[in-house]
Amino acid sequence: MSKSYNIAVLGGDGTGPEVVTEGVKVLQAAADKYGFKLTIEDFDFGGARYIATGEALPDSASDELSKFDAIFLGAIGHPDVKPGILEKGILLRLRFELDQYINLRPVKLYPGVETPIKGKGPEEIDYVVVRENSGGIYTGTGGFSMKGTDHEVATQSMVYTRHQVDRCLKYAFDYTKRRKKRNTLGLVGKTNVLTYVFDLWERAFNEMGEKDYADIQRDYYHVDAACMWMIKNPEWFDVLVTGNMFGDIITDLGAITQGGMGIAAGGNINPEGVSMFEPIGGSAPKYTGQNVINPLAAICAGAMMLDTLGETEAAIAIEKTVMEITSTKLKSLAAGKMGYSTTEVGDLIAENLK
Repeated sequence: MSKSYNIAVLGGDGTGPEVVTEGVKVLQAAADKYGFKLTIEDFDFGGARYIATGEALPDSASDELSKFDAIFLGAIGHPDVKPGILEKGILLRLRFELDQYINLRPVKLYPGVETPIKGKGPEEIDYVVVRENSGGIYTGTGGFSMKGTDHEVATQSMVYTRHQVDRCLKYAFDYTKRRKKRNTLGLVGKTNVLTYVFDLWERAFNEMGEKDYADIQRDYYHVDAACMWMIKNPEWFDVLVTGNMFGDIITDLGAITQGGMGIAAGGNINPEGVSMFEPIGGSAPKYTGQNVINPLAAICAGAMMLDTLGETEAAIAIEKTVMEITSTKLKSLAAGKMGYSTTEVGDLIAENLK
């Protein structure tokens, strides 16, 4: 009997619905070929709904979405909504309420895709960043005093519990073991300045490594040095693990080295619950409705979703097909310069899968 998965689709804003449509097209082609079923249900959470109702996310949303096997997200961000409202009201709220405590970001250069790093190719740029997604400065204590005066004070604290750190590190060690590449996990921190928070991270990292993962080599990088080595020697890396803010920064740096936001995919993972997968590039509202946006990041996010659900063979097939298309078909990853429309790129991937 074939497996069946219920997928919640949040097309979102701008070009989000367009890239999600192509992602779903490829997912359905993979399901047909590899013998499982997908049931898709659409949700209208996004800027248009917020403008119409004044509500970013209904209170029932997290409970309803938690009943699905996975969430497939297009993009959030509307030009008529003040920045931060939708991001905090939808993306961050779902991550926190669904306890998606891992942000998983592969940094992989595909054949045929240009990188701004001279002399580096697909063999050198192939690593994964595990970003802690539930704590840190984004969710720490803070506030204002004497706001609007010359003596105004603003505070925002980086707060981590041992529980948050340990569960992130465990995921990263286990992922490194499953990846079977260089069997090396690097902690990215700032122990020389953030001497409390990253003392906790480093102690937990070494204690867990020595006790439970002695077969995995452990490295440590200050975050500023990591940024330098991501450009100079990306081939050093296998899996990197870090906190919320540093992870946010270095994954965007990694994305540009793999060809830009048009190819970068990410997963917000709850290993014990429902996870959410998305292209990283944003809603790109200026291209809405033109059928020119690159859907490959959404298609790769769909492959990540299948891998997390256990359909690894199908996920590998999608990625290999994307690599074939980037190396033999596409002229560029930029919107309007691919040599194909958004729909045609989705068709290419789906047809080659079959």
